[in-house]
Amino acid sequence: MNVQTKLDLLEDMLELEQGSLEMTCKLESLESWDSLAAISLIALVDEHFEKRLTGAMIKEFKTVQDIIDFME
Repeated sequence: MNVQTKLDLLEDMLELEQGSLEMTCKLESLESWDSLAAISLIALVDEHFEKRLTGAMIKEFKTVQDIIDFME
């Protein structure tokens, strides 16, 4: 899966307009980044990448790039 497809998945999950997320976006600056988004991210990563993601790991993520890197 390429980076753009991963960004599209994140935009859908966060209910953002397509093309609005950039790799350098800080998660704390996203209005829709909250505890529900974190739970959704855990489910998304499990479903699409078969990786286990924990709340503690999510707390370490600062930017969209951090999430994309984990998806690799």
